[in-house]
Amino acid sequence: MPAVQSFPKSGELLPGASFADRYAVVIDGQAFDAITAAERAILNGPAWVSRLLALRNLLVKPFGLKTGGVDLQPHQRQVGMFPVISQTASRVVLGLDDRHLDFRLLVDVKELGEGRQEVSASTLVAPHNWLGRVYLAIIMPFHRIIVPAMLARVGRG
Repeated sequence: MPAVQSFPKSGELLPGASFADRYAVVIDGQAFDAITAAERAILNGPAWVSRLLALRNLLVKPFGLKTGGVDLQPHQRQVGMFPVISQTASRVVLGLDDRHLDFRLLVDVKELGEGRQEVSASTLVAPHNWLGRVYLAIIMPFHRIIVPAMLARVGRG
């Protein structure tokens, strides 16, 4: 099961970030680049996560928060509902900026040798106002369950 870790450089990746966490899992016998790991985590997530996100979208729509269908730049890639902000073989940065908060999801792949990789998912959040802070407080218990569950699926075929 993925373990939570601290993430010390959050201000460099998302100025104003007041929340950051990092979960990591070790994968044996498979080799992924960061975008593939992100796709496997997000697109192959458990069905209950999809249901929770659908409920979230219904609840936040009256507040004018984004619920999907974001505008992409020409040739900009997307994983699930998240636009790709930057990408290398070892790191992909996904994220959205909204009126209540900005967030980034970083998926990193680190070679450990002997056919093993560490795949990590780091979340950075910069709330803009009281709505962002309240939203973050409400979703945090779910975040702590959802991210490890999705990350654990990376190594599954």
